[in-house]
Amino acid sequence: MKKRKAIEVPELSQLEEELSRVKYQKRYKRVLTSTVSTLIVVAAVAVLIATLLMPVLQIYGTSMSPTLYDGDIIATIKTTEFEPGDVVAFYYNNKILVKRVIAMSGQWVDMDEDGNVYVNDVLLDEPYLVERAFGECDIKLPYQVPENRIFVMGDHRSVSVDSRSTTVGCVAEEQLVGKLVFRVWPLKDMGPVM
Repeated sequence: MKKRKAIEVPELSQLEEELSRVKYQKRYKRVLTSTVSTLIVVAAVAVLIATLLMPVLQIYGTSMSPTLYDGDIIATIKTTEFEPGDVVAFYYNNKILVKRVIAMSGQWVDMDEDGNVYVNDVLLDEPYLVERAFGECDIKLPYQVPENRIFVMGDHRSVSVDSRSTTVGCVAEEQLVGKLVFRVWPLKDMGPVM
């Protein structure tokens, strides 16, 4: 006959301790699962908002200086309502360009040799410019903006290629990404885009 080993019966305090440990593990797993699920949902919502409602763009180049500089990160808002003076983003040859709205469809745009811009024979007040320049212009002035299009120009007129050039031309409504509303980066310049 084999001798049986004596079975050790745990004390009540040991059982309570083990039960507490198991409950803690279950709670930890539940909280961890809940946290990860919440983070995934928040990230998905943020991506949807960023792509559908408020795209975030990074500025490349100097055509919008001194308003926007190379490397700035800007939040835009999707809209179909634009006014002269708004800074907009639009698609051009699989790129996104950023320029300022100068005139709406049906309006007449003219420029003199010094770079002064006139819309419907009224000189534009352009406080955002540091220097005026005629820049690259191969359209016949005065120029009437075609129906359902907007006339845009960069703020750094001497280097900007914009609606003054037949290469870019006036921007059609379906090309528009949105209006630039808020600079996110760099932090020292954070604020609304004017």
